Amino acid sequence: MSSLDHSEASGSEPAHATMIPSGLTANSASIAATTRLRLLSYNIQIGAATKRMRHYVTQSWKHVLPHSAVFANLDHIANLIRGYDIVALQEVDAGSVRSRYINQLEYLARKAHFPYWYAQTTRNLGRFAQHSNGFLSRLQPRAVSEHRLPSKIPGRGLITVRYGSKGNPLHIMIVHLALGRRTRLKQIAYICELIATSEHVVLMGDFNCRLPGPEFDLLFSRTSLSEPTSRLHTFPSWRPYRNIDHILVTPSLRAGKVKALNSTYSDHLPIALELEIPESILLSR
Repeated sequence: MSSLDHSEASGSEPAHATMIPSGLTANSASIAATTRLRLLSYNIQIGAATKRMRHYVTQSWKHVLPHSAVFANLDHIANLIRGYDIVALQEVDAGSVRSRYINQLEYLARKAHFPYWYAQTTRNLGRFAQHSNGFLSRLQPRAVSEHRLPSKIPGRGLITVRYGSKGNPLHIMIVHLALGRRTRLKQIAYICELIATSEHVVLMGDFNCRLPGPEFDLLFSRTSLSEPTSRLHTFPSWRPYRNIDHILVTPSLRAGKVKALNSTYSDHLPIALELEIPESILLSR
């Protein structure tokens, strides 16, 4: 049993992962010989849609108070993500004043017709903010676990999602790393211990660091992960020159087309990857 299987057995909280939004139905049949998945990772900035550097100052109130454009932005994001099988989301609000007490993960799941969703609240500021990461899935997860990443200031998290059987699982890991390099290195070391000898792993999210860099030197030296391309600039979305959002895969998973999407509803661009997985991994909807 891998380290990821141990963590799922001891710390899984799958309530949201198995939730089916009203009006949708789930088909539990296995996907016969389906080996291609479309993945997307997106830091959505709670739908604030920053478009210029000065907006971090002049529109900072959008991170505290509700504003009329946020749901229009979320609707655009829902249209964007609708064609994907698994979507990793960062900087989502799980229900507070600024989101009009609506869980944005659930809202996007309903709008984009995803039958499975999960929210990990990493920083709970009560009614003022519910900082969260999460995922949307068209495939049925078999287990979900949350991890609090090491940090002097709490608020960074990791979600591990297992698909397929325990004997031959596919692990999807969703992460949002710290801003400071020293803390990021500690978080990467923690993730390396989780991955251990797991064979089929995808690690994706907002890493807040570029490749190449010391964080990836550490990660690649301790795991078999690699990135299909390191030249996808995703930040800032209006003039991207930094590659800080990544999708990494282990060698058993064949990466196909990978691209950054032209979307202006966050200060990050989303990244998308077509993935071919071994037929021996049994997925279900």
